[in-house]
Amino acid sequence: MKTILIVDDEPRTRLGIQKTLVAWSAGKYRIESAASGVEALAWLETNSAHLIITDVRMPEVDGLEMLETLASRGQLPVIIIISGYAEFEYAKKSLQLGAFEYILKPLDKTALINAVQRALELVDSRERHDAMEKLVDPKLIEVGRDEARYGTAIKDAIGYIYAHLHEAISMKQVADQLHLNASYFSVLFKEQTGVTFSDYLTRRRLQRAKELLVTTSMPIWEIAEKVGYQTAKYFVKVFKDSEGISPGQYRHQVLDTDPSIQ
Repeated sequence: MKTILIVDDEPRTRLGIQKTLVAWSAGKYRIESAASGVEALAWLETNSAHLIITDVRMPEVDGLEMLETLASRGQLPVIIIISGYAEFEYAKKSLQLGAFEYILKPLDKTALINAVQRALELVDSRERHDAMEKLVDPKLIEVGRDEARYGTAIKDAIGYIYAHLHEAISMKQVADQLHLNASYFSVLFKEQTGVTFSDYLTRRRLQRAKELLVTTSMPIWEIAEKVGYQTAKYFVKVFKDSEGISPGQYRHQVLDTDPSIQ
């Protein structure tokens, strides 16, 4: 569930925005509020918000100072700035700091909801982008980039792994295929690629699994088989250990492209 944080020192405005968004979201989003920039920053130390709607003028820490602090922390979410002051400098500064939109009080409910919808579309877009970046394993890119300087045995090993990824292959099996001692092959593989055979095989399996999750509608058990895992349960465990989410969650995260809010 995505979280929207409302920050405004004026109780009537803060509660009005919260009431409007709670009614609009119908439980789809978590709506939180803070009565000051100080309170919001303290809350954000232990919580996260996908969207912040903040007043620009508040005592102690105003909206712009809050943005600067969040940016310095590296945790700047999507921001909508609200203000009763139609001053261009505030708008310009907030946009320079990364604010998504600047809207004026008194707030029109329809305009507010429209701004929130567009802001949440941006949140979704960022999440899809992050998920797609995770599709590519940087270590595999590195191994592939350096492949030209590998010896023939390692090049052949990599080719064999790729061709037999759907099988339950082992290091000994690949070493035997190359007519090499397994212990010697293990050392040689790590020496040339910078990763162990086991790590490379797992990364290659998960890379292929991600591709199938994103480009096909295959069930999880079938994908597990396609990438060489004998049971879906073990595949899910390996995937989750590596990515922090299950294969099903990963697929949903990458493919959830519906920009509408039901």
